[in-house]
Amino acid sequence: MNPSGIRRPETSMYRDNYITALRTELLEMVSEQLTPVAMRYGYSEVPLETNIKWRPQVLVLGNYSSGKSTLINEFLGITVQGTGQAPTDDSFTVITFDENETDGGTIRVTDQRDGKFLLNDPEYPFETLKKHGQRFASHFKLKKVNSPFLKNLAIIDTPGMLDSISERDRGYNYQDVIGDLAQIADLVLVLFDPHKAGTVREAHTSLRDTLPSKTFEDRVLYVLNRIDECSSMTDLLRVYGTLCWNLSQITGRKDIPMIHLTYSASAAEKNGRTEDPQAAYLHYLENQREDLKKAVLQAPCHRLDNLAAFVETHGERLCHLLEGMISYRRKARMFRLKFFFTGLLASLVGGAAGWMGLMMLPPIGGLDPTLQIAGAGLLGTVIFIFWLTLVQKFLYSRFLKKWLRQLDKLTPLSNQTRRDSWAAIRDLLYVNLKESNGSYSLSQVLGEHATVKQIHDRGSKEIREALKELAGLAPDDDAWLGQGPGPVPYWANAERKTDEK
Repeated sequence: MNPSGIRRPETSMYRDNYITALRTELLEMVSEQLTPVAMRYGYSEVPLETNIKWRPQVLVLGNYSSGKSTLINEFLGITVQGTGQAPTDDSFTVITFDENETDGGTIRVTDQRDGKFLLNDPEYPFETLKKHGQRFASHFKLKKVNSPFLKNLAIIDTPGMLDSISERDRGYNYQDVIGDLAQIADLVLVLFDPHKAGTVREAHTSLRDTLPSKTFEDRVLYVLNRIDECSSMTDLLRVYGTLCWNLSQITGRKDIPMIHLTYSASAAEKNGRTEDPQAAYLHYLENQREDLKKAVLQAPCHRLDNLAAFVETHGERLCHLLEGMISYRRKARMFRLKFFFTGLLASLVGGAAGWMGLMMLPPIGGLDPTLQIAGAGLLGTVIFIFWLTLVQKFLYSRFLKKWLRQLDKLTPLSNQTRRDSWAAIRDLLYVNLKESNGSYSLSQVLGEHATVKQIHDRGSKEIREALKELAGLAPDDDAWLGQGPGPVPYWANAERKTDEK
């Protein structure tokens, strides 16, 4: 009992509650402050929080027959996915926990849904995948399993990658789907088998182009699976060396990434490999199946860090987009002011010239000076209106086209980080300027930029500090036994502070 008479919560329970509260505040920050800006300027087709509001996800990729289904089945403790040497399933399958099954009975598939359900149910973060069409929807499905392994995460199994297959054969762009799923996944497993360690064409494209552009390097784990099928230790070393070489060439990394060596002990025993003298090398190797399982179970722990990276990345890109819009609007305003006064001067000069002309014309020169001035004023007004409606409009059109051709001059690109974020939003800025004709409220964009910049600069910093504190405290630290998660971070009240201003 603590001094206030309230029972102290269990340490693990309090830690879980703290993590949940932090995750909730992050999601609220994204939905209330980043999403409105992202949706207004076409940065995202759906609310940003759509991709991060669901449970942690593990994406499993690999060549066909690389053992993805067997690995997943062993993790879950039940045969959920079909297995075989040839391609057995060409669907993307989301495997998640059934929250309604609380009896803890026999592990089984409790529910199955098709792709249309997954793509249209707001509970799931797959609304953006609608763009891949009906053919993809027919190869997308959900399985709910009452396996304890899935209580805090979901697994996404994918069709085996092939060598001679095209978008026309599949009916949808496989790489685009992989990229969208990798972007929302907290961990990506890439499986290879000894027979195709050279990597097939789709795997080559995924590793070289798709994954690097859609996720972070530290979220990808490489697995050489089914090593029990190597004929000898020499054969295994040859396969391992081949895979290392290919990965270094594809990824462009000088250091070879960690490769987990795994195999299914039950499958090896069933096939008699454990008793085969040629497979004696297996006794000298550590089957890293359990290490891989532990890494997958750590996906929920990575979710907060991934959410922080999500806020940092999108905050930075939105800031850069708004910065480009502000820069252009200021230049456009100076252009309009310059030519407004130029037109005003031209109209005054034209009016004055007209007045002098009227005075010199014999029939009109004897008129009342008031009428002469009125006539000159009318001429000046006509010149000014002509300038604003035709001349300046024509010149502004050329001004806009000029800046659309040289967008890179709108913002300083002093380092690689700036260049990377600029590359991500440059085309979007082009579309916004072209569709709006460069006419929008500068004050509104300035206000949005200030809010997003606060979230990126101060909010992301405090997020990292909170995560550092979370990682640094021991489970029995008294800080976990307080009555609340500590001071409310700046970013949790950012909207309120903005309103007060």
